[in-house]
Order: sequence, then structure tokens, then C-alpha cells
Amino acid sequence: MELGRRAARRGLDFPAVSPPPSPSTQRVNEPSRNSSDERSLTAAAQRGDQAAFGMLVQLHAKRAYAVARAIVTVHEDAEDAVQEAFVRAYQALDRFNLEQSFGPWLNRIVANAALDLARRRKVRTTDELHESLAGSFRDPGEADELRRRLGEALAQLPERMRSVLVLHDIEGFAHSEIGKTLGIPEGTARSDLHHARQRLRGMLRDLRND
Repeated sequence: MELGRRAARRGLDFPAVSPPPSPSTQRVNEPSRNSSDERSLTAAAQRGDQAAFGMLVQLHAKRAYAVARAIVTVHEDAEDAVQEAFVRAYQALDRFNLEQSFGPWLNRIVANAALDLARRRKVRTTDELHESLAGSFRDPGEADELRRRLGEALAQLPERMRSVLVLHDIEGFAHSEIGKTLGIPEGTARSDLHHARQRLRGMLRDLRND
């Protein structure tokens, strides 16, 4: 991967990040390590301990991937965005306030990296949207059709609106978390989610009525 090679060229040696999409029955949870342990790891990373930063990467990889995937929708793009975000986070560690939580700070960097990548991608594909979008449909044919239609519908939503919907309804992020991650007020996240759901219902009305 180009970004993995880029990290290596910058002298960084932390694990590659390529977690698979979350299954439909599992949502991405907060890291289990307690805050004091995480603060110790972050402090060590600030002192140049790459092994400590590697542990932070492993601790937050799944949630970071979920944030990136909600924005760029395609697996390979999400991988690239996460790799780039960890490079940016490592370079910005000296500016991180240890009194803050590492996760929300990192997720904001991931979101910015994913948004930057999305702006560079003029053509967007939806072939690899989350399997969980159709997880509640048991008939395989119906699930395949719904995935296809949902992929097309999601691609038509404004970028931020789609990101809010995927982060909340699929990944299980709270409104406040989404607001911090995307840099928008919590109320805006709630409003975007409401309007995204309305638009999807309109675009998929014929499926609902079948």
C-alpha cells in the first residue's frame, strides 16, 4: 500500500491497519483499555516510543476504520485514509494534550484524512458498502437487491449526511461522538441523521411498499 510505504519512508514503524468491515451483528465499541493506561501509552509515544504508538494503533484501529469507511465507503480508500491518519497523528503527537481523550482526537484526524481523500476521488464506487446495511433481511436475493439499492441511494446523499447516517445507524456512534468526529455541533448531527433517513425512505419507497 502506498501510504504504508510512505510511513516507512518517514521512519515510522507501526502496524499496518486493515480491519475488515464490521459484521451486521457487531458494532464497533470503545477500546477496552482504561484511560490511565491509554494516557501512559500516549505519553510514551510523545517521548518517541514507536512501540507505544503501535499499541495505540491496535487499540483504535477498528473504530478508526469505521469512521473512514463511513466517509469514503470503499474498503481500499478507508484503509488508505486510516494509514494516512495515523501518520498525521504520529507527527502531531507533540501537540496532543494528555488531559484529553486520545480516541476522539484521533477520530477527528481520521475523518479529515478521509474527507481529503474523498475530495480527491472524483468517481465514487459503492460496490463495497457494509454488509450490515442489509443485515436484517434474511432472504439472500432480497438482501442483495437491498444492498444494491442502498448503495445507490447512499451515494446520492451529501457526503456529511451519509457519514452521519453510517456512523450512527451502522457503527453505533452517539450523536455527540459524531459531532466531535466530524467537527459539527451535536444538534447538526441529529438534524443530518433525520434528513438522511427521510431521503433514504423516499428513494427506497418502492421497496418498502413491495
